[in-house]
Amino acid sequence: MENKSKDPLHGITLQKIVETLVDFYGFDTLGELIPIKCFISNPSVKSSLTFLRKTDWARKKVENLYVKTLPKLG
Repeated sequence: MENKSKDPLHGITLQKIVETLVDFYGFDTLGELIPIKCFISNPSVKSSLTFLRKTDWARKKVENLYVKTLPKLG
């Protein structure tokens, strides 16, 4: 992996991460991979962002999934 920054999340907003994951997996699969209410019950990007900005452990899970998904996006 060749990045200018060693952090693959460098310069990427949480909104971009969530939108990318939703586009790639859809909320159904996302809710299976990360079983949190904002992905399972009446999901939307907006409600997910609200929850993830307040909940560090959930945000970490989403960020980790995004990093694991990056090679598949290419």
